[in-house]
Amino acid sequence: MQKRVVITGIGGICGLGNDAPAMWDAMRAGRSAIGPIDNPSLHDLKVKTGCEIKELPEHGIDRKQVVSMDRFSLLAVIAAREAMRQSGLTAHADNTYRMGAIVGIGVAGFETIEENYRAILLEGRNRAAIFTVPKVMPGAAAGQVSMALGLRGPVFGATSACSSANHAISTAVDQIRLGRADVMVAGGTEAPLVWGVLKGWEALRVLSPDTCRPFSADRAGLVLGEGAGMAVLESYDHAMARGATILAEIAGVGLSADASDIVAPTVEGPEAAMRFCLADAGLNPEDVDYLNAHGTGTKANDQIETAAIKRVFGNHAPSLSVSSTKSMHAHCLGASGGLEMIACVMAIRDGIVPPTANYREPDPECDLDVTPNVARERKVRAALSNSFAFGGTNAVLAFKAV
Repeated sequence: MQKRVVITGIGGICGLGNDAPAMWDAMRAGRSAIGPIDNPSLHDLKVKTGCEIKELPEHGIDRKQVVSMDRFSLLAVIAAREAMRQSGLTAHADNTYRMGAIVGIGVAGFETIEENYRAILLEGRNRAAIFTVPKVMPGAAAGQVSMALGLRGPVFGATSACSSANHAISTAVDQIRLGRADVMVAGGTEAPLVWGVLKGWEALRVLSPDTCRPFSADRAGLVLGEGAGMAVLESYDHAMARGATILAEIAGVGLSADASDIVAPTVEGPEAAMRFCLADAGLNPEDVDYLNAHGTGTKANDQIETAAIKRVFGNHAPSLSVSSTKSMHAHCLGASGGLEMIACVMAIRDGIVPPTANYREPDPECDLDVTPNVARERKVRAALSNSFAFGGTNAVLAFKAV
């Protein structure tokens, strides 16, 4: 029998708030943080809508560490420290090699990349900044988290575009199940609100000019955001032995690939990931009360995800509460699964299903209960979190009450 894995701490930061409680309060209220991006360097963009963190909190991280971090790593460390504080754990000589970190990232270090391009190409400097390479490494966030928290066990990054956080969490679950660690800090981070990244997404013609309306017939595309969501994972036995407060159990994971198209999703890939997740968790479709959808607000994604959910859940699909919290915190790429993990954990804890904000018109092709605009009280015994990505990589997590 494989080890059970539980969550004992969560931490987050995004446009909705500078910590997990503030983010959850905003989600419960159906309050969207999407709006105009306040960044004067974003010239020559057709779309300047996003979900940005207006001001970072007083984080107390040593300045010598801060100067070696790109923004995506800083956000990860802020969220990880919050999660660790809630868990009540600290690393010391007896446990440090049994504690690790895996952090998902979609597009790493673009703030640093752009700063150096401007300095060299526009300002005429003859060399890049000294910390450029360690700042832009995709694994930098995991390394910075390990240094901030003193974790010397398995530490590395995971990158699979928009599925990165769920892949990081699922891989952290594996480390505990395999006995390589007792504790893992895992989640995702992203800081994509820079000119080069936004210009690239603009070329794909999928950005909404105003806001994100998942599953609504008048949806106009996705909106990008920044943030980080992290969790402290422990084996159930480890958590119980130290008398920890368990927030939820990660009951199962499901991974699949479309093997079809670099950007266009299929129904079969997401369907397989959800089925694998339910099987790994030992859950029947009717055991799941809430599903946090990938729900990007593009027509293709929303319709395909709806079809996949209906295939997997069958007769239970109409009774399933579904929502996309991207309608409030936007699509934070590699961080999205981390933020949505917080939504699932708190839905289980509080018995509240967060809504799909900005919803206006029913779409016959998205005919599930998408919890439009207003949160709903409901006992959530188990919740699924969907993440699907360019490249056809799919990662689904199952959470349940303990």
